[in-house]
Amino acid sequence: MSLTNGCRGFQGTNNRREFMRVGMVGAAGLSLGDYLRATDEGSATKKPAKAQSVIQIFLQGGFAHMDSFDPKPDAPAEYRGELKPIPTTIPGSYFSEHMVETAKIAKEISVIRSITHTEVDHGRGEHNMLTGYRPSPALVYPSTGTIASLELGPRAELPAYIAVPQVTSQYMGSGYLSTAHGPFALGADPSRSGFQVRDLTMPTGVDHARFEKRKAMRAMVDEHFASMEKSDNLDAMDSFYQRAYSMLSSVKAREAFNLKAESKESLKQYGIGGARGQDAASLARASAGPRFLLCRRLIEAGARFVTMTYGRWDTHAFHYRSIQASMPAFDFGYAALISDLKQRGLLESTLVLVTSEFGRTPRINSGGGRDHWPRVFSVVMAGGGIKPGTILGSSDALAGEPKDRPVSVEDFTSTIYHLLGINYNKDLMASGNRPIAIMQHGQPLRELLS
Repeated sequence: MSLTNGCRGFQGTNNRREFMRVGMVGAAGLSLGDYLRATDEGSATKKPAKAQSVIQIFLQGGFAHMDSFDPKPDAPAEYRGELKPIPTTIPGSYFSEHMVETAKIAKEISVIRSITHTEVDHGRGEHNMLTGYRPSPALVYPSTGTIASLELGPRAELPAYIAVPQVTSQYMGSGYLSTAHGPFALGADPSRSGFQVRDLTMPTGVDHARFEKRKAMRAMVDEHFASMEKSDNLDAMDSFYQRAYSMLSSVKAREAFNLKAESKESLKQYGIGGARGQDAASLARASAGPRFLLCRRLIEAGARFVTMTYGRWDTHAFHYRSIQASMPAFDFGYAALISDLKQRGLLESTLVLVTSEFGRTPRINSGGGRDHWPRVFSVVMAGGGIKPGTILGSSDALAGEPKDRPVSVEDFTSTIYHLLGINYNKDLMASGNRPIAIMQHGQPLRELLS
């Protein structure tokens, strides 16, 4: 984050904003002041909501449903694969042997085994699952995190929408809305030693006194432009920049990202610290745990919507070799997160999602891999108004098609907005003054609502 940009020809609002950049938001290059100003728009009082926050775990690349939440033990070997099914705490329900920890807490979650769409390409599948809209050649739609930021606004001193650790898809962003509503990316992996959030760290050589001097300099520039330009936005910007400064200097904001503040017991719960081996599974667990723990800390501190990515799941060859470490590590971290949220009384108000752009092919290919498969796959919802211990829908005997209760992406996304108390029928304005509903054609999944 640069606080040292000079005064370079202030000839209009854009150059004025360039005077004081307080960090980059994702890849968009927004100042925190611009980001906070824009995310405050539309944050009027909403109807009561079951979910006050969302953690979206996006398993990018295509998560194999038959090797995780929807095993098919009676299918031929080339379909069922190498993993054995294990019983869960939901009577009569089984997960794969790589999901042993999640199987123990299955009564706290709900699995949709019949979600379906038709987008077989990674980018198109990501757009579909992250926005709720099928891709359009003319328009990129805003992500669910962006809509939550726009409609609900920020809380405390944290951005409303945060990406852990990075923005890994353009479709996690703001689409046709202002880029200021996009995710605030950490810029670093929390599992790395010396982890620091890029935009909450003072640059070398900038101490508190210098920071305050910069604030005073910006105030003088504000006064100059206010006398020259009679825009209503100029008067309002002061409060948003002040919030940006508060975030930079806020102990609470900084502490939300500080994993060292956790107890030894808490760190151990997420597989962090202590003696561990150097095998692939142990290393994977150690890299996954900090991301899950940071999600909990951010929600606890006031973030509205946190999107977390972990692993690469695009296994066209050597599928089982590829997932033998990363899937158990995901399982461990996810089960720890659900248990931790419940123990802290946060699960009831936090909607936790596990999604991907699509599943993997039912039949193993000649290279020992599984290819892209959107026709049926599994997603998981927990907390935040979701009825726990539910299996909704099913796939056929080969995990290739929905058998009963097909669930559309539109219905899945509408359920998220419903639980957040967002009016998903509301029109937003795209370029050209074109009104577009937040969500079209979707209805909440009533079977899953507690």
